[in-house]
Amino acid sequence: MGDIMEKAIIVGLETYESINFKEAIAELKNLALACDVEIVGTITQKLNAPTPNYYVGIGKVDEIKAAIKTLDATLVIFDDELSPSHIRNLEKALETSVIDRTILILDIFARRAKTKEAMLQVELAQCQYMLPRVVGLYSSFSRQKSGTGSKGPGETKLELDRRVLRDKIHRVKEELKELVTIRRIQREKRKKDQVMTVALTGYTNSGKSTMLNKLMEFSTLNTEKYVFEKDMLFATLETATRSITLQNNHQFLITDTVGFISKLPHHLVEAFKSTLEEITEASLILHIIDAANPEYLSQIAVVDDVLQKLGVTDVPIIYVYNKSDLVTSAVSIEKKPNITVSAISGFGMKELVKLIDQTLFNQMHEVKMVLPFDKGNIYSFLKENAHIIQTTYEADGIHLDVELSDHHLKLYNEYIVNHTGE
Repeated sequence: MGDIMEKAIIVGLETYESINFKEAIAELKNLALACDVEIVGTITQKLNAPTPNYYVGIGKVDEIKAAIKTLDATLVIFDDELSPSHIRNLEKALETSVIDRTILILDIFARRAKTKEAMLQVELAQCQYMLPRVVGLYSSFSRQKSGTGSKGPGETKLELDRRVLRDKIHRVKEELKELVTIRRIQREKRKKDQVMTVALTGYTNSGKSTMLNKLMEFSTLNTEKYVFEKDMLFATLETATRSITLQNNHQFLITDTVGFISKLPHHLVEAFKSTLEEITEASLILHIIDAANPEYLSQIAVVDDVLQKLGVTDVPIIYVYNKSDLVTSAVSIEKKPNITVSAISGFGMKELVKLIDQTLFNQMHEVKMVLPFDKGNIYSFLKENAHIIQTTYEADGIHLDVELSDHHLKLYNEYIVNHTGE
């Protein structure tokens, strides 16, 4: 972690609509720490709804202002997304920088993004967030030379000009279009070739990258690079895809997608839609759950809600209760189908791989084939790409008991002498 750049006061408003308010405030503190911000105070208020001028009550504004002076704070972070007028009024009243949960998450994404696509997606989300807020945010950015909220667009007055932001949004969207087209062409090719795909999804820091690395150990052709893993929020933003070949030659691609979080900024969801399409078009989704987190039930609900908004309706989901090695109390396992594992210790991983295999390849056709001896190329292909149960060599050719996909069944139909079950 880098040097502490700022001291911040966290402000939360609990309304009748608030869900898991205490947990949201605790999570906001972790988000701030991920941005190297020191939390020096927390101020909360209960109201029926946000106030039109300052989001919180005027008395609470005075309390925050006093705390800023007492605690020598340089930043105030609100737990909810603020409107442009809220930011403008609060900064004028408090005479210090004011940001919200959304810009904090955008800042983390900006720090974590490494690939061109991820960086463009974050830049687009930042620009779209800032466009209606340039007036309110200008004083904040003009005072900050570095620190949270100053990354990406917004470091100079010119960049905060709405016209410049609109031009930047247009440019970034055009660049993303090219990358999205490439990604969709790749997906269409996989569909045509009937390549099975598995998408890892879940709350941030649930162990998705660790899970991907552990699953790769079950591949007989494990020559791929492992992905970065660390116990931190949004450790990886890149959509890492790896190929796994099981001992029975069943092959599938597995993709580690960006983690979700409560109150995930809608700008971010929109910007990452092309990446999240990997989830909607997968053959199977593994919903990774941090079973050791006391709030795992609410985290499941957040992820399920995002999946529903993405339009995931007919993709099978396996609920994987991870980190069983850290669980200290009974876990309520309601979602089905489910499995309890530990990607760190390896507990339950063999069973998970078997469940993935059964789910993906339950429509395979067991057939008997006779290949002429001059079709050795087909035999070689099947050895590498299909599950050959038995091979015998007889006078009329190579006799095989083999599992075939729909695609391969049509491709090699002329050599099939018996289709089991028909």
